[in-house]
Amino acid sequence: MPTHLPVFIATTLLLAMLPGASQALMIRQVLEGGQRTLRGTLAGNASGFLLWSTAAAAGLSAVLLASPTAYAVLRIAGGVVLMILGVKTLRTALTTTVSTRPPSAGGRATGFAGGYLTGLITNLGNPKAGVFAVSVLPQFVTSKGPVFLSTVALGALWALVSASWYMVLTWVVSRGRALVSQPVVLRGISVATGVVLLGLGAAVAAGV
Repeated sequence: MPTHLPVFIATTLLLAMLPGASQALMIRQVLEGGQRTLRGTLAGNASGFLLWSTAAAAGLSAVLLASPTAYAVLRIAGGVVLMILGVKTLRTALTTTVSTRPPSAGGRATGFAGGYLTGLITNLGNPKAGVFAVSVLPQFVTSKGPVFLSTVALGALWALVSASWYMVLTWVVSRGRALVSQPVVLRGISVATGVVLLGLGAAVAAGV
């Protein structure tokens, strides 16, 4: 069974709280996608953590990260996805009228499935998640007992802790958005989010 659960929970929570691609993506979905798209993104991101932990338990993620070609493809794909989202966010902010109303429950075109795919690809395209799964996750697993199941269980907890933080974060952002009545402020937030996504995407693709 997993050991040191409080330490593990604290570690994964702190990692989730660090500014990065996932946080920028969640904020973008609050501003642009709507609640259904956001829920899909949360689910997709959590699924990515589960896949990373399962791969780590099976030894596949270590092999993947050890292959320069596979690692580069994964990294570049994740970076491209983030940059595309950044461009879309900037285009929407600069070329359309910003509404002071929150996005509709259905979101813009993408919906739950589109949000899920975006969250999953963004997570799987983040090599840092793979490095955590390979190097940190095993440190919390004891050899006494089913190692595979213990690793997967920790991965599920990792996904749950991260999703819980993002739910709190997006709720705060959503509430803040509802309190803002100036379209110029909303446009500025969208532009800043788009720039952050572009920068993060470029950094991920370049391996920075």
